[in-house]
Amino acid sequence: MTIQRYQNTYIQHTFAERIGGANYGKDTNIYKFEKIKRAKAAAKQAYPEIELIDMGVGEPDEMADAGIVAMLAEEAGKPENRGYADNGISEFKMAAVEYLRTVFGVQDIDPETEVLHSIGTKPALAMLPSCFINPGDVTIMTVPGYPVMGTHTKYLGGEVYNIPLTKEQRFLPDLDRIPLDICRRAKLLYLNYPNNPTGAAATIEFFEKAIAWAKRHEVIIVHDAPYAALTFDGAKPFSFMSVPGAKEVGVELHSLSKSYNMTGWRIGFIAGNPLIIKAFGDVKDNNDSGQFIAIQKAAAYGLSHPEITEKIANKYSRRHDLLVSALNEAGFRAEKPKGSFFLYVEAPKSIQNGPQFATAEDFSQYLIREKLISTVPWDEAGCFIRFSVTFQADGEADERRVIAELKRRLTDVEYIF
Repeated sequence: MTIQRYQNTYIQHTFAERIGGANYGKDTNIYKFEKIKRAKAAAKQAYPEIELIDMGVGEPDEMADAGIVAMLAEEAGKPENRGYADNGISEFKMAAVEYLRTVFGVQDIDPETEVLHSIGTKPALAMLPSCFINPGDVTIMTVPGYPVMGTHTKYLGGEVYNIPLTKEQRFLPDLDRIPLDICRRAKLLYLNYPNNPTGAAATIEFFEKAIAWAKRHEVIIVHDAPYAALTFDGAKPFSFMSVPGAKEVGVELHSLSKSYNMTGWRIGFIAGNPLIIKAFGDVKDNNDSGQFIAIQKAAAYGLSHPEITEKIANKYSRRHDLLVSALNEAGFRAEKPKGSFFLYVEAPKSIQNGPQFATAEDFSQYLIREKLISTVPWDEAGCFIRFSVTFQADGEADERRVIAELKRRLTDVEYIF
């Protein structure tokens, strides 16, 4: 009621066109995550005695490692850590460089000029377009995917060109199909592997091709790698920066949110081409004053203990095995991803003698309302739903219990694909 009152004042006519102008706040479309939130609330209210199995949340279900927490507590009490961090402390930058070397085999990152901390990956993706995008310039984004860099490109008067990630292409973008006019105007290409939401992994051959493409068209590659260390079944963590020529064309973003259970801590780093890093630092200086030094020092401790991530990856691998088996027994065509905590499967078209699903969103809503199972739908490149193995479970026995209950709920109907 209060918002509606102020929609009749001059404030309503002062909003920037980039967020809707005079019509800001009047859009009746509901964002899909808000639909999921509302459907979950309605399902819980309708069936309060039944556990809602939440496999939609892309957020770790455990606390950060005790050593990281202890380091934060110790450093937070030191008066020398109370001030502005600006563009970061050398201790964190050195830890980031050593982490890239130890975990990914990246040998040639200069801690002084080729790495900076960020307050999580999201702000870094939001700031990078300010370094490069003028009105009319293009950012190439993959869909489905994380839209932040594209959103800020549009804010700056740029354009977004979307490349679909399809099963036929192993969820890798087909760069050769990008129109030449787009290539001429493109400044940025966003890549993300292991990928959210598909779980797909990139190969060295793909990155080599992407680097050659970027050089040919003079485009900067921004590789978003928050899941890069979460790999399974003997697959070695793989960095874009480890590929020859990568630093000539781009940067890579790492986050401790997913690989160290530190989502709320808001700490990550960007590494790569020194000119891009310098520009990012200048823009960052005008956006924030750096993350709390105690958090940077705790994060540096985490980066120097990659075995923490290995333990987390083993848990997700175990859960993926259980989930893939359960889904396939229910009639889905699920394949274990090589990395990330996401499992991406095609949504059925209907249920035998039951409802039909025109979109993945329709099926996702059905799962919440009828099965009390929460997933995330993606309809941008086919009809798929995303499961996350970050569901709440206390130990291996409880994991098996949750998956057994999920299987029980899914197998009482027949799905038609």
